Amino acid sequence: MSRAGTALRAALFGTRRLDYNGPMEFNDSQVQRYARHILLKEVGGAGQAKLLDARVLVIGAGGLGSPVLLYLAAAGVGTIGVVDDDTVDLTNLQRQVVHTTSAVGRPKVESAKETLAAINPDVRLVPHKARIAAGNALDLIAGYDVVADGSDNFATRFLVNDACYFAAKPLVSAAILRFDGQVSTFKAFEDGDNPCYRCLFGEAPPAGQIPSCAEAGVLGALCGMVGSLQAGEVIKEILGIGTSLSGSLLLCDALSAEFRKIALKRDPGCPLCGAEPSIKDLSVHAD
Repeated sequence: MSRAGTALRAALFGTRRLDYNGPMEFNDSQVQRYARHILLKEVGGAGQAKLLDARVLVIGAGGLGSPVLLYLAAAGVGTIGVVDDDTVDLTNLQRQVVHTTSAVGRPKVESAKETLAAINPDVRLVPHKARIAAGNALDLIAGYDVVADGSDNFATRFLVNDACYFAAKPLVSAAILRFDGQVSTFKAFEDGDNPCYRCLFGEAPPAGQIPSCAEAGVLGALCGMVGSLQAGEVIKEILGIGTSLSGSLLLCDALSAEFRKIALKRDPGCPLCGAEPSIKDLSVHAD
């Protein structure tokens, strides 16, 4: 260990003797890389060890998935899975910052894996070059601790919500369009007044009623704003710190630079998590 590394370790950890999950197991490079996290009393060495042991599945390597992937990798989340069946297009680069011009034409999961490896060699990115569907959702989600949904359509958002509910996995979901964004955490499988995505939206709107980003546009920087918030909520869920967004919906208006948080309640009549659920499995999503 270098003299500088020894000094930094001493400054961060003092003379504490820590167990297997503690910072004394970190190598010199990791102590320096994660120093600003370790300084936070809410994180510390034990929290950073939790991040390194954590497994997060990101749905989509697009506008929202890009900042989520970048910040989770930088934070040291040890295993990050990404589900996307698309290839990088030139029109993506205005907002999908995990990809570069040289990646145009390549699968997004491969491009993301290359970028994350350059950011943090501690992180293992697991590419799932597929579209999440009723037939594979539970298998994909089963191997992860938290799911971050950055998909761009209602059908996928409802599917991911239902799968996370059945798998008892916390879901941090976000959406963006034009200058507006929203983010919330859903864990209706837990006791208490924790709603699911269906408690908020009920059911998907008719096809064509809500335009896509490709049709209506989106401010590129908004994706970074909302995706960064989403990554922060994922990290909070891993560490068990702060106030969860479960039971709240955070709204962002980039044009007015305003944020608003509204309370959400569990819907007793929700077909998924209500008193008499009618959705018992993912067959409702079958093609």
